[in-house]
Amino acid sequence: MKIAIIADPELPVPPQYYGGIERIVALLIEGYIRLGHQVSLFAHPDSKTDAKLFPYSGKSSNSSLDIIKNTWIINKELIASTYDLVHNFGRLLYIFPQLPFSIPKVMSYQREPTIAQIKKATKIAKKNTLIFTGCSAYISNQIKAFAPSFAIFNGVNLDLFEFRPNVLSDAPLVFLGRIEPIKGADIAIEVAKRTKRKLIIAGNIPKEHQSYFNNMIKPHLNKCIIYIGEIDDVQKNKVLGNACALLMPVQWNEPFGIVMAEAMACGTPIIGFNKGSVPEIIINDYNGYRCDTIDEMVEATSKINNIDRKLVRKDAEERFSAPVVVAQYLKLYHQLIQQKLN
Repeated sequence: MKIAIIADPELPVPPQYYGGIERIVALLIEGYIRLGHQVSLFAHPDSKTDAKLFPYSGKSSNSSLDIIKNTWIINKELIASTYDLVHNFGRLLYIFPQLPFSIPKVMSYQREPTIAQIKKATKIAKKNTLIFTGCSAYISNQIKAFAPSFAIFNGVNLDLFEFRPNVLSDAPLVFLGRIEPIKGADIAIEVAKRTKRKLIIAGNIPKEHQSYFNNMIKPHLNKCIIYIGEIDDVQKNKVLGNACALLMPVQWNEPFGIVMAEAMACGTPIIGFNKGSVPEIIINDYNGYRCDTIDEMVEATSKINNIDRKLVRKDAEERFSAPVVVAQYLKLYHQLIQQKLN
């Protein structure tokens, strides 16, 4: 197949640090090309890819002018060349000019979907040419009432993560994510203090949440609670792999949380709150523990050694490995092209 893949312009594919969606795009491209498919990528000009890159001139998906510039770049190529399918991980607006035409279109949501736009796009789209996916059932189920929608989990390249069947008895807890209130780093600190465990905090601090870090995180840092900043894949492998557990004390409905799959690739179990996709990822007593309160998270931490890390890795291989996710998307592509969707 000849496949066009669209990303947003802010980050290169793949990103060096933060950038979950861009990681998934890179993973799919690598898998598709390995299987012999032709891929074109519309993305940040610094992207490093084996796909044919069409670099954006617009730098922001929040600027109307930049959206127009990038939409022109995308649709100029889609009109000039023949593609079997276009898969959009960026703004839905990017493929609006293609909606009335026969080319099969997949719109993937890695965040909360905008239902008004989905309704509008579905009305404009030629019948049986537009479907949606969500990175979890939590996301895809919001769309199902208005358009064909399917849940396909995000995946990870397991080759980047070393499985560690055992960790030290005093192995730390880990929090890895953006340092902002909805991610719950402050709650991770409370759990670490109450369980008397070490905690490593890693992640970027958005400018608008610097005060959260200054007031809620920094005062608690010491030799047992450490903030190490933003980390790359090599550092991530070490930090996650040497942890007794990954904490996901999210205060919002997490659409997926790739860090959970990354931790599981190392064999590291997860302890997380029942919000968004977290209950879909965590299987109690198998790859971690689901919680509703801080007290439950503290209790789960005391049971973490009951989890078999070999089973955690096995679950990552079966549900979140790159070949599994690539195969699921390709199956969906073929069904859309043949119009055999249920």
